[in-house]
Amino acid sequence: MTPAAVLSLLPTSLCRPRSRIYTKKSAPGRGGFRVVAVFGEDGGAGGVERKSAWEAIFDVEDPRTRLPLSKGKFLDAHQALEVARFDIQYCDWRARHDLLTIMILHDKVVEVLNPLAREYKSIGTMKKELAELQEELSQAHQQVHISETRVASALDKLAYMETLVNDKLLQEKSTRETGSDCTSLAPSTSSAATNTIAKKPPRKRLNVSGPVQPYHSNLKNFWYPVAFSSDLKDDTMIPIDCFEEPWVIFRGKDGRPGCVGNTCAHRACPLHLGSVNEGRIQCPYHGWEYSTDGKCEKMPSTRMLDVRIKSLPCFEHEGMVWIWPGDAPPTSTLPSLLPPSGFEIHAEIVMELPVEHGLLLDNLLDLAHAPFTHTSTFAKGWSVPSLVKFLTPASGLQGYWDPYPIDMEFRPPCMVLSTIGISKPGKLEGQNTRECSTHLHQLHVCLPSSRQKTRLLYRMSLDFAPLLKHVPFMHILWRYFADKVLNEDLRLVLGQQDRMINGANVWNWPVSYDKLGIRYRLWRDALEQGVKQMPFTK
Repeated sequence: MTPAAVLSLLPTSLCRPRSRIYTKKSAPGRGGFRVVAVFGEDGGAGGVERKSAWEAIFDVEDPRTRLPLSKGKFLDAHQALEVARFDIQYCDWRARHDLLTIMILHDKVVEVLNPLAREYKSIGTMKKELAELQEELSQAHQQVHISETRVASALDKLAYMETLVNDKLLQEKSTRETGSDCTSLAPSTSSAATNTIAKKPPRKRLNVSGPVQPYHSNLKNFWYPVAFSSDLKDDTMIPIDCFEEPWVIFRGKDGRPGCVGNTCAHRACPLHLGSVNEGRIQCPYHGWEYSTDGKCEKMPSTRMLDVRIKSLPCFEHEGMVWIWPGDAPPTSTLPSLLPPSGFEIHAEIVMELPVEHGLLLDNLLDLAHAPFTHTSTFAKGWSVPSLVKFLTPASGLQGYWDPYPIDMEFRPPCMVLSTIGISKPGKLEGQNTRECSTHLHQLHVCLPSSRQKTRLLYRMSLDFAPLLKHVPFMHILWRYFADKVLNEDLRLVLGQQDRMINGANVWNWPVSYDKLGIRYRLWRDALEQGVKQMPFTK
């Protein structure tokens, strides 16, 4: 909050310094009126040393006297977190004193500019005093900005400490149990040492550069939504790529969806070029037909052989078709991606994008770019705030944006859900979603088709204007708008991908508003390393 904003919130009685009243007799013949002049207690503009009404508001104990001392050479996790907490308390105390300086200087300016005191000071003296106060105010404002930066740095430091506790320490649990000394987080309690820990390790861990490597097998052991149920008719099929492999989805005789390899066992012809007959997919080359479990049930013009093609576990759940591409046994339950109660689905759109799915997730989990990237679509007219933050629980992959009224969540392995508070399309109404009367809910599913291609499933829901769903050709308008928004992002992400492949690190300098994207990357790194207890998950 700026000093001006603070002033606007405080009662005017606090802005009236204690004063001394001086009088001067009126000139003869002009009645009995007297001129009253108001000065500070020291008879001039007042000094910083005098007692001010502001001091009671900013009277906070100096926390440095209560800083915990370490008895050993190293700090354990709890000691390090305690030091980080006291660091934030000190920054708060320092910032209060910086703001107090501005408040007292404000009182001095009021005294200098008092119109009733001008007979006792020359114009030159007042100009000199105002120039000096202006210089002091400039320095005080600069110090406040430094304090804001310190607080932000301390919060980032604390967030990184949380990451270590939730991730690194859990990874080393088995080592500690064997007697290894892995409890240290920092070699010293000094500020320089703490800053080294808070800044350098994340840059080493978040090294996303070079050609995209083959996908780790652990990333495959999840249920993946691959199509909307409404797009899969009884006599149609949907070809997809998933983790560099071609598949085709179609409905069997019982109406349930199935997923088989999109390659005929006979001559490797793409099956999606054929047709669906009586719940079987027919190859267009020689007519071989396969059921949803991959078994060949018909071979025209030849003797029947026991032939099978690959198939994946496939289910229909809440209006979406899901597959399990991993080698591990599928879990018994599928996650829910439905919008919250009170919302109605208005659009379901599928796109194929020439970008690696991790880079697309990075983009979707970042809203700070909106006032610069989406200036012709949903962020048109948005102001650029001085500070953008993503606030999230200590252990979690969801949270909310400040100052934007948007709640957001990353749901493993590749889904992003967001609820946006709006008054009308493109306009912001409140500081959080609860303050908004109408909302837009979005689902983005980023299926990793290949190392440089993503199948994006987008679902949009509203808790207002239900009649829009029945307007003819409305789906065309939604598609146009979705294409326009994505194209604003795509040109940037494609540029990132090009430079990443050539060695640039797309996560070289993460800052505070990158928190959710950072946690996604740390989660994915931990998954590929085979960590048993995943970070940021309950």
